[in-house]
Amino acid sequence: MKSWPHPALPSLPGRGGPVSVHDTASGQVRATAPGEVAGLYVCGITPYDATHMGHAATYLAFDLLVRAWRDAGHQVQYVQNVTDVDDPLLERAAATGIDWRDLAVRETDLFRADMTALGVVPPDVYLGAVETVPRAAEAVRGLVERGAAYRLGSSGDVYFDVAADPRFGDVGGYDAATMERLFAERGGDPGTPGKRSPLDPVLWRAEREGEPAWDGGSLGAGRPGWHIECVAIALDHLGSGFDVQGGGSDLVFPHHEMGASHAQVLTGSVPYAQTYVHAGMVGLDGEKMSKSRGNLVLVSALRAAGEEPAAVRLAVLAHHYRDDWSWSDAGLATARERLSRWRSAAARPSGPDAGRVLDGVRSRLADDLDAPGALAVVDAWADAALAQPADADEAGGEGTTSLVADVVEALLGVPLRPAS
Repeated sequence: MKSWPHPALPSLPGRGGPVSVHDTASGQVRATAPGEVAGLYVCGITPYDATHMGHAATYLAFDLLVRAWRDAGHQVQYVQNVTDVDDPLLERAAATGIDWRDLAVRETDLFRADMTALGVVPPDVYLGAVETVPRAAEAVRGLVERGAAYRLGSSGDVYFDVAADPRFGDVGGYDAATMERLFAERGGDPGTPGKRSPLDPVLWRAEREGEPAWDGGSLGAGRPGWHIECVAIALDHLGSGFDVQGGGSDLVFPHHEMGASHAQVLTGSVPYAQTYVHAGMVGLDGEKMSKSRGNLVLVSALRAAGEEPAAVRLAVLAHHYRDDWSWSDAGLATARERLSRWRSAAARPSGPDAGRVLDGVRSRLADDLDAPGALAVVDAWADAALAQPADADEAGGEGTTSLVADVVEALLGVPLRPAS
């Protein structure tokens, strides 16, 4: 599966420092400590109703991490999937009379276009669940061989035994009652009779009439469960113990919890990921923005209405990635005004000291990707530049505005120069 074009990343003098992020598993802000290559896996979309602002906020958060890591001198191996076969996708296809494959292709293409417009650095590996079914089936068979999975006689489905992982529950830290509630709310089946535990997730769904299915070898015909798909991709392209597992906060449980347990039992290596990083939820009118509620603000709709993607990006970056927040017209208007001020300041022949902007933006992003703090640094510079007469001999001298434009484009992904 193809990704999308890489945006320009201007070169900056010097290097950024180590990047710290909030680790869900420990509850602490911790320094990431990648080697020469930083490994990142971010769970991708299930391709229907793409790309809403919740999606955008998540992928912009990890875009900041990729940019900050690269600025610190690391190569980045960024892996992302597309869940292009799953129950919600099949249900939407059936409800709309569209072939599920056509729906997945259409929405994935739309997602790529939105990511390109928003200037998101693309993943190095971008894979769909369908094209990785053989690898996921192999992983399921491996769990069966280890005695960590069992077949449910009534359906033929294969389930993971969460008791096989003594560290199960470490990612989210939830109690059993909370896990069971979230499991039911987020695609799990705690009430299925015959399971060893209500929390056991499906690894391989046996073939049903009218549903897509693949040859699973000893598993029979069927398709993989959601969690094992991501695990198979991540282990193949990052290996166990990679640096950051990322996604929205609604993936903490069950998706990331289950994935960690699948991988740890399969490989015998812990932890699956060094750090678990989660973006907050985006709402509209006081409610979480979600496909099920139908209260979506789509990036493509904003673009079609003439909104500049850079302003949309700034409207998202005005909120810390871990915060829950609500999209609003007022927030977008503020972002438009900020973009205009920054561009007016950057268009001047000289300005205040750009070194402070470089150091300040680097410092804020290194501290748990503090985008609002980084925006405030640029705001202060722009205010000072615009407060001076246009022909004033600024303290920073010539070239300062050019460096600021480079900083803003390289680290925040916001172009300030006119398009060539």
